Amino acid sequence: MVHNPNEMGDLDGPVLPPDFLVKRPRRLRRTDALRRLVRETELSRNDLILPLFVVEGSGVRSEVSSMPGVYRESIDRLAETCREAEQLGLPGVILFGVPDEKDAEGSYSWSSDGIVQRALETIARTSPNLLRIADVCFCEYTDHGHCGPLDEHGQVDNDATLGNLQLQAMSLADAGAQVLAPSGMMDGMVAMIRDALDGGGHSDAAILSYAVKYASGFYGPFRDAAGSTPSFGDRNGYQMDPANAREALREARLDVEQGADMLMVKPAMPYLDIVRRVKDTFDLPLCAYQVSGEYAMIKAAVRNGWLNEERVMRESLTCIKRAGADFILTYYAREMARLLKP
Repeated sequence: MVHNPNEMGDLDGPVLPPDFLVKRPRRLRRTDALRRLVRETELSRNDLILPLFVVEGSGVRSEVSSMPGVYRESIDRLAETCREAEQLGLPGVILFGVPDEKDAEGSYSWSSDGIVQRALETIARTSPNLLRIADVCFCEYTDHGHCGPLDEHGQVDNDATLGNLQLQAMSLADAGAQVLAPSGMMDGMVAMIRDALDGGGHSDAAILSYAVKYASGFYGPFRDAAGSTPSFGDRNGYQMDPANAREALREARLDVEQGADMLMVKPAMPYLDIVRRVKDTFDLPLCAYQVSGEYAMIKAAVRNGWLNEERVMRESLTCIKRAGADFILTYYAREMARLLKP
């Protein structure tokens, strides 16, 4: 027999509804087995893509000071990392080049002998089952650190950049990139790259567009790793205002119309509302990038003894997937893969 405490004499305190004993959500949280049984979101190794930084030289594995556990690696060491990623069950990696050669246009980025081009060829031989994604942008390759050639006013020339993006994308596809990921937020970039790939014999190459990339303060450690800090000014003129949400849908829609195969939101955790809105609006695979600053903040707090790294790593990645991401670019990909069951 169920007793209602409201009928058990004059009791002080709030009056409880008659069905209060029936509605107890905590019943399903009592044991680990119950929690696993009703869990709504599950992380998988298939959800994780590992970002990698490749540099010139041999035997190089240099830790990025602002990103503990992340390294700049020469191609031979990068190949070892890729073999490990493949053995861990990760589906793929995304490559960022850190070249020795730079100029005003970033022309080394489309050289057949470029650092990423050679890395792609090596990975194709040594880890053929690992998906090869190449970032398509110029900030690592220009001597001024901006994402394209500059006009007479010192601003990135959008339309001049588009032709260079075609050259870079074709060069990377020729070298074995299976997915091209344009990240410069140039108007028309997806259409121009799609046209070049289709006309150049790479119609099977997919485009993962950085469709929604905010002008964020969370990119600092990446710029340290890639040597891509602008020598003057900032990137507010082409990356999105963090205050804007409707604009994100406009940007994503344009890239969908231009032929993007997948979309990305960057950064991830501060923009989970954007991840959800993009996911609910467009019927394409959606990626979220847990960027360098998100990773570095966790690492710093862990080093100070303020956070449990394994717990926060798992929680943050689960929340990104729960918000709607189909897969996640994360520097924690290997660590998380080791914890996940096959």
